Amino acid sequence: MDNAAPPAALDPAIAQRLKKTPDGLVAAIAQQHDTGEVLMLGWMDEEALRRTLTSGRATYYSRSRQEYWRKGDTSGHTQTVVSVSLDCDGDALLVQVDQVGAACHTGSRTCFAGRGLPVTAEPTQQTQQTQQEAAADA
Repeated sequence: MDNAAPPAALDPAIAQRLKKTPDGLVAAIAQQHDTGEVLMLGWMDEEALRRTLTSGRATYYSRSRQEYWRKGDTSGHTQTVVSVSLDCDGDALLVQVDQVGAACHTGSRTCFAGRGLPVTAEPTQQTQQTQQEAAADA
């Protein structure tokens, strides 16, 4: 007979603030805490978020495998959690981490590196001014 206590649930005050997809998930954006670099997008349910908050390691829910995975357990490319924030609508999490190694399963530092899409819209005057200011600051 197993006398181990069941794992604690996510704090109800936090759970109540989450606006989940119909399958119970919330988007979780992983960001390098000291550079602001956007690393990846994963998904969390209440249990993955609880594990992330209580263990200090980012844990996600795999939609394709329908199981939890703690970043780095197989690859060694860990994400140590520095902070977790919920956005204003409650439907996205920002997980600021200290990333060791590649964040992307392809081996890239980020899941977005080298995957930019062409923007063909004409820049507005404000966009042009912002680009000029950025170039002057560089």
